[in-house]
Parts: sequence; C-alpha cells; structure tokens
Amino acid sequence: MADQPRAAAGRWERRFERIFEASPHILLAGSATLSLAQMNQSWAYRMATVGIAAAAAAWVLLTYTLRPRRWRDRRSAILLYLVGVLGFAAVLQHRSFFFVAFTIVGFVQPFMLLPAVPAFGIVALTSVVVYTASGGFPKPTVEAWAGWIFLICLQTVLTGFFSFIGAKMTKEHHDRQQLVAELETALEENAGLHAQLLTQAREAGVLDERQRMAREIHDTLAQGLAGIITQLEAASRVRDQPLQLDRHVELARSLARESLTEARRSVQALRPEQLEDAKLPDAIAEMAERWSRTSSVPLSFETTGEPKPMLAELEATLFRVAQEALTNVGKHAMASKVGLTLSYMDTEVLLDVRDDGIGFTPGSPSGNGSGGVGQDGDGHGFGLNGMAQRLRRVAGNLEIESAPGEGTAINASVPAIPAEGSR
Repeated sequence: MADQPRAAAGRWERRFERIFEASPHILLAGSATLSLAQMNQSWAYRMATVGIAAAAAAWVLLTYTLRPRRWRDRRSAILLYLVGVLGFAAVLQHRSFFFVAFTIVGFVQPFMLLPAVPAFGIVALTSVVVYTASGGFPKPTVEAWAGWIFLICLQTVLTGFFSFIGAKMTKEHHDRQQLVAELETALEENAGLHAQLLTQAREAGVLDERQRMAREIHDTLAQGLAGIITQLEAASRVRDQPLQLDRHVELARSLARESLTEARRSVQALRPEQLEDAKLPDAIAEMAERWSRTSSVPLSFETTGEPKPMLAELEATLFRVAQEALTNVGKHAMASKVGLTLSYMDTEVLLDVRDDGIGFTPGSPSGNGSGGVGQDGDGHGFGLNGMAQRLRRVAGNLEIESAPGEGTAINASVPAIPAEGSR
C-alpha cells in the first residue's frame, strides 16, 4: 500500500515535466489562436502572423524540444534558445498583444534551465520585451524613462525572486524524490542481504552445534567408554585375584557413571561438573590425579602465577584440552611420566602437557596413529582437531611439538578474560 502514493507522486512528476517541456508550444498556440480571432486583421496580416508563429514553433522544437542530448546541459545552447524565443516573442507581441502569453516563457523557464545570474538576465530581457514590444519605448522624458526603468527592475526582481524560489523548491523536491528512490533501493538490497545473512548464520549455527556435539561426545562418551573397556580388559586379566578384580570393576563402574553424567551435561551445553564447585587448577589437579591412578602413569602437576577466575567457556576449554591430552597419552604415548603445567599470565593463560613417550610427526598421515598427546585412537586425529576447534572458538591457540622417539608437548593458550563477577 505504501508503494501506491509513491507511484502516484512519480506519475505527477513525469506529467509536470512533460507539461514544462511543452509549455512554449502551448503558450504559442494559445496566443496565435486569440490573435487570429481578431476581426480587424486582413488575410495577408493573418498569414504573416501564422508564418512568424510557425517559425517560432520550429525554433522551439529544434533548439529545445528535440535538441541533441549533448546540448542539453550546455549553457550557451540554452541561452541561444531563450534569446531566440524572446526575439520571436518581441516580433509577435508587436503584431498582437495576445502574444505576451508566449513572451512569459522568459519568466517561467530560465531558473529551471540556467544558474541564477544568467537566469536573472533573461528575466530582465523578458521584462523589457513585455513593456516595450507592444507600445514601444517610453517618451524621451526623464519621468517616462524613470517609470519605465522602475517597472523593468520591479518586474525583474519580483518575477525573478519567485521564479528562483519555485525552481529551487522544484529541484529540492526532485532531489528528495531521487533520494527516496535510492533509499528504497538500498533498503531492498539490505533486506536481501539481511535474509542472506540470516540463512548463513542459521547454517553456521547448525554446523557449530554439530561440531560442539561431536567434541562433547568425544570428550565424554568416547573417552569414558574407552576407559571402561580398558578397566574391563584389565579385570579379565586378574580374574584369580579378587581384590584387583574388584578394583578394576569398581573403576569401570565409576567411569560409566561419570560418562553418563557428562553426556547429559553435554546435551544441555553445561560446563564440566568438575568446574561447578572447584577452581580450574583444583579441577585439573583432581582430573589428572584420577587419570594417573587409572593409567598407572606418574603425573606431576603445577600451577604458576596467581590463579584468577575466568570466563566459564575459557575454563571449560582448558579443562577439556587437558582431559583430551591426557587421554591420548594413555592410549598412544607409552609414556613413563607426564608433566602438566597451568600458567596464569597478565594477558593469557597457558596449559602445557608433556610426555616422554614414543612421539610422532605432527601433520603427517602416518602420525595419526603413532602416539602422543595430540593423537586420537581412531586414527583420524579427531582429538587434535577437536582441541584446535575448541581453542579457536575462544580466540585461543594450539601448538604441538613432537618427533618420533622424543616425546610430545602440547601448548594451549587462551586470553585471560576475567569472569563477570571478578572484573
């Protein structure tokens, strides 16, 4: 519905432009009709008037209506057209006063076609034609010439002023119409871009959620099931030792409960349970101690710098990276000892996990099953990719240092952004 008024306004503007273009022809035709209707003219006089009016119409047609496009904005061509119109108007008005209607073209068009200074000049020349063509110049007296000059100046100032204001308002209206059209076009383009961005954001959100669930399943169910299998296999080897058997079965049962709890929390997008009631260093220390106990690999953990609460997502990321790194050490590294360091600095927090295992060649296809903190048990390196994805989500960074036979070191860093309550 809002487009209908704009369309109507556009139609009226186009009609006004067409009327403005045709105004010299309309005024000339009207003046000629009234002039030829006078009864006190001979046929020869009428034919002469028709001939001059036809020449004037041809002049307007060639120099204005049908003028070449390259002449449309040339000031000299427009001045030539208007001066020619006033010349024909002076001759025709001298023959019949009714042609004063054609003369006023010099009042109507200049400010629409020319800058202000030359337009005022054309208006002044038109005033001279209006007050001179019919009755001639004034009598050779000071009073007559003073009155004539006063009328010319008054006519020029008043007509020029109002014509200037009208032309200014018309131009501003046209500019506003053009601006509105450009804004409407821009709004339509923005609406299209907005819809496209919404689609892309929706697709990105779906992909991001899929990646999150894949990481969470890997960090909870996959690792928990791997630990349960390890404990059950160990239990099958000590069937004749009841105490050892009960120990491995109890560890498997505990891992199953923890995995189920973490799986539920992952589906609800909650942070790890270990971080709910403990600080990050304490949560990592507890997780590392439990890993060392179940894997029988000695582990040393230390914290440097002054621990400070950080955004929950940052702490969860570092916890999951440490958890994944230790899981891979247990599955692949064949290490005899592991070192884990959490360092609090001014602008970032660092997590270093080192082992003295068999190592691997980072980035090589053959390295995906070799061993080390960055490797995944399925041979596809999802653990390493998952850690990198987690860190990228929080503007962190992951670096791997390893070589066959020389152990592995993983270095993770995140920005030290304090938690909301500690700022």
